[in-house]
Amino acid sequence: MIPPDEVMHGAPLAKGLLRLLSPGGTRGLSILIYHRVLPQPDPLFPAEVDAAAFSAQLGMLKACCTVLPLPEAVRCMKAGTLPPRAAAITFDDGYADNATVALPILRRHGLHATFFVATGFLDGGRMWNDSVYEVVRRAPHDVLDASMLGLGTHPLHTLADRRRAIPALIGQLKYLPLAERHDKVARLVALAGVPLPDDLMMTTAQVQGLHAAGMAIGAHTINHPILARLSDAAARDEIAHGKLALEDLVGAPVTLLAYPNGRPGEDYDARHVAMARELRFEGAVSTSWGSRRRPDLFQLPRFTPWDRSPLRFALRLARNLATKAQLA
Repeated sequence: MIPPDEVMHGAPLAKGLLRLLSPGGTRGLSILIYHRVLPQPDPLFPAEVDAAAFSAQLGMLKACCTVLPLPEAVRCMKAGTLPPRAAAITFDDGYADNATVALPILRRHGLHATFFVATGFLDGGRMWNDSVYEVVRRAPHDVLDASMLGLGTHPLHTLADRRRAIPALIGQLKYLPLAERHDKVARLVALAGVPLPDDLMMTTAQVQGLHAAGMAIGAHTINHPILARLSDAAARDEIAHGKLALEDLVGAPVTLLAYPNGRPGEDYDARHVAMARELRFEGAVSTSWGSRRRPDLFQLPRFTPWDRSPLRFALRLARNLATKAQLA
């Protein structure tokens, strides 16, 4: 991530480079995806953004782009009035540090973000992948033997071992049917025999606090399923009931949707785009790279800013503007 002390010196270079690589004031929209903003770096996830790095990235983004609230950017795209090098900030899932860590930093920079919340995990819930992360983090032994679950045996002697075990387990679980995945994760937790945190996700009061602070709240289904693996009726219920739950929570319309996982044609498809339109969303976002002058407002691409220098950050923004996004 961008060290904070590089922002002052690197921002002019990055801004000039972005202008050079996007001539004519390219009017694409760069939408950034975040999930968590940690108070301090986490050795198990060294690439996860922390508070200092997030603040530095926001400074870079302000220097390089015209940063808009995503609902406003969607309206501008629809009207053909999007400014050059526009950008928007989004968060997925509904982690508690979005409210406790990210929000104060956003307010300090005078910036807006849209928070896509999966309602089934509020108030003490935990996403299945976080259960896996925390099992691997907290497992007291040097080996996690999950072979009885069909998940293999994973050495945990070192931090590097634990870093490798996480994607190995996630990859085996991600695309299982929802009920089977839930069962295997629960059995994995029981096998490890360690207590797991119940404060990773936001409370309803924290979601309401984000809304009261002027941030946008977007739908992200109830249980964060892979929509393409559900029946049409189940997928529609996940989208619709997640939207309604948030509207009841904040007392305002929820106009934007983020498809869980978000890969076009793999995690969602044209059926789910049609559902978003029918449910009267104004737009929806994927996790496909790219920026388009004539976008599908219900398949807006996004990218994650993993960069460690102003130059690379600017190059990633420019690459996003130059890439034609994949659609379902």
